[in-house]
Amino acid sequence: MKNLKKYAKAIILLTVIILLVCFSFYKISKSRSSQFFGGLTSHVNTEEKIIALTFDDAPTEYTNEILEILDDKNVKATFFVVGKNFEKYPLEGEAIIENGHEIGNHSYSHQRCIFKSQTFIESEIEKTNTLIHDHGYKGEITFRPPNGKKLFGLPYYLNKNNIKTIMWDVEPDTYVSGDADAIVKYTVENTKPGSIILLHPLNGTAGEADREALPKIIDELKAGGYSFVTVSQLLKYEN
Repeated sequence: MKNLKKYAKAIILLTVIILLVCFSFYKISKSRSSQFFGGLTSHVNTEEKIIALTFDDAPTEYTNEILEILDDKNVKATFFVVGKNFEKYPLEGEAIIENGHEIGNHSYSHQRCIFKSQTFIESEIEKTNTLIHDHGYKGEITFRPPNGKKLFGLPYYLNKNNIKTIMWDVEPDTYVSGDADAIVKYTVENTKPGSIILLHPLNGTAGEADREALPKIIDELKAGGYSFVTVSQLLKYEN
């Protein structure tokens, strides 16, 4: 009986340890401040009132609408592109480049790169990089993990290949959605010098509120003394 109790206690302890490890891996996989290999950037430590405006999942049929807003407001942004979207909307992707905006890599298929082989990860990144370069982009290409998720393989590959991981510190869609005014309010209240703002105005009907909020966000942040730069420009201000 004593042996049975010891065995049961050992099983319980092992189960608790496994759950704690799994929870720790889950927290690290979604962390915006750290990863297992190499560094990542979710914001830049600076006292300058400069910020980077970023969009995920480009290009789509809403690209030109967003470009018109940015042009009207005289703002340069960083678009993280999905390779298969670039194949579907090549002219829209080229328009981003031609309008002087920055391009980042957001994978080819937008699958979460967790528990994936190095071959899969390499294909997702390099196939998209090739598409970006083939359409005329000359700048450095940073990477943003699909859904912000990363664990072992992806950070290892990025670190080994000197590719910067870019996250964010302001994303209204996680906390408010479907209400443009609430998105504006959340974004303005949570932005600080060196912030990287993530919006999803390119995502069909789900991005409608972000599209409506975008010009208001720009106007209010400019009124607050902020200047907009691309991610690569923002990184130069890192203390």
